[in-house]
Amino acid sequence: MQESQFSDNHHFKVPRGAYLFTVLVIGSLLSIISEKLTLGPSWIIFTVVVILLVPMVISIVRGHHGWTRVLSLSITGVITLGLISSVSFLIYALFHHSASAASLFRSAGLLWFINIGVFAVWYWEIDRGGPLKRHCGKSDPIDFLFPQMTSEIPGWEKWTPSLFDYVYLAFNTNTAFSPTDTMVISKKAKILMMIQSSISLIIVAVLAARAINIA
Repeated sequence: MQESQFSDNHHFKVPRGAYLFTVLVIGSLLSIISEKLTLGPSWIIFTVVVILLVPMVISIVRGHHGWTRVLSLSITGVITLGLISSVSFLIYALFHHSASAASLFRSAGLLWFINIGVFAVWYWEIDRGGPLKRHCGKSDPIDFLFPQMTSEIPGWEKWTPSLFDYVYLAFNTNTAFSPTDTMVISKKAKILMMIQSSISLIIVAVLAARAINIA
């Protein structure tokens, strides 16, 4: 358990500000999607995220790394559920005309950006055992090989990816349906990347289908 592994380092703080900001933005975007495309009221995912963030912030402040990890993965799972359910309803709405064209376009666009954020958080959470292990130098085998990690340019020897680097990776996956400058090493990373690419492709296909009125 991470809690016991780092029990002597409660004072050690992992920079999680970007994560907290990102999940709040994702929750906010999910709350403004049409309720015809959400699992329950549109505000439910955002509310659950906020509720879970409260004990997470407390655990961060107190240095309870194990609980922080559990809560961060729980929040990531909640926003992933929101994304996948909304994409499923989006497909249903396309073929059953249960949402207006304007609503469909708007929600599909939001889901495309949400897809980037959700998987950026997943990549940040899984790479080398998570942010705590990466930050304190006790990381697991790498899941993503960034070009900076193989660079011999002075000044990059101790480089560690931040959440922004995973956002960049997720953005490239969303647009090119594959990574560009980063190698995907582990099986779990490859599975997540295939899921993200598939979701992005589905959203783009829905937009294209609606634009040319084939559904």
